[in-house]
Amino acid sequence: MRHKKLKFKKGFRVAFSNKKAQVAEMVLPPGEEEGGADNKHIGSDQWLFVQDGRGVATVNGRRYVLGTGSILLIEKGDVHEIRNTGKKLLRTLNWYVPPAFKKNGDPLPAGKKK
Repeated sequence: MRHKKLKFKKGFRVAFSNKKAQVAEMVLPPGEEEGGADNKHIGSDQWLFVQDGRGVATVNGRRYVLGTGSILLIEKGDVHEIRNTGKKLLRTLNWYVPPAFKKNGDPLPAGKKK
């Protein structure tokens, strides 16, 4: 069993991983975005949960409004961007199955372990 209190500071941080899944926190200031036209996870599904704030997710060219309590499944290979459209920080918790990032936040190649 592992336990950690998340801080939800600005930026992207991997909280922890095991061989099957990973959890990370992402915090975007108003007007900022993460991702874009070339952003996709080639080997992992991403479950994004909005802990606080407002935003828009663009997945494969389609827009989805995000707010506190929203959950979104971004499947492996989906091109996506998350944008903060609110006036305060957009705080999200993200699960990757299997892990998508090294501890330092660099992407893992598809099918590789942390």
